Amino acid sequence: METFDSDSRTVFTAKEYNATIEFYWAPFLLESNSDNAVIHRISERLVRKGSITKHGKHWKGVDVLVFNTYLWWMTGLKFKILQGSFDDEVKDIVEVPTTEAYRMAMKSMLRWVRRNMNPKKTRVFFTSMSPSHGKSVEWGGESGGNCYNQTTPIEDPNYWGSDSRKNIMGVIGDVFGKSKVPITFLNITQLSSYRKDAHTAIYKKQWNPLTPEQLANPVSYADCVHWCLPGLQDTWNELLFAKLFHP
Repeated sequence: METFDSDSRTVFTAKEYNATIEFYWAPFLLESNSDNAVIHRISERLVRKGSITKHGKHWKGVDVLVFNTYLWWMTGLKFKILQGSFDDEVKDIVEVPTTEAYRMAMKSMLRWVRRNMNPKKTRVFFTSMSPSHGKSVEWGGESGGNCYNQTTPIEDPNYWGSDSRKNIMGVIGDVFGKSKVPITFLNITQLSSYRKDAHTAIYKKQWNPLTPEQLANPVSYADCVHWCLPGLQDTWNELLFAKLFHP
């Protein structure tokens, strides 16, 4: 396993098989002010319009490419787009509805795949949004609770949490539905929505020391975004495997 800070990649090499599995950090797919894989906690997130080639040059030539982008867009109902360059002294920034910013990113991704990927050599996938479980009242729990101390899945087959925005799912369906670009869609959202019990909660590395107040109230620092391993992602991988080898 190697990490390359210069281009935000973590690479696992299986030498006997001449194969690599690479994780590339680009939370918006487009160039953004959150592209540093280590220092990216920025309150005012900003992406540059039409800038996917900055990252895309590192993706060319692969056999399998799996895209995912969702959570980092969810900072509000509006999102800021940079029209020019990050190097411009005076920056031209516009604010648009988050759904339109996300639509722009989806169209940029599809356009890049059409121009740069040979479907006879590369399989391309897009994974839908990974849900979080920050409001236990939504599944019939107590007010003010979250995924902390949850030990069983949600049993209501119609459950859909507010953290998984249906308007974003609508954008994905609309953009992909109109496109002829050969991308396989991996819909993990509904099946993952049931797994309120699968998050890391308090059992993870804490990047900042916990205060006495937090320690007294574990709900306040439970991580209901990330998932335990082994765990739910193994099911995602089973879906990917099935689509890859039994298309």
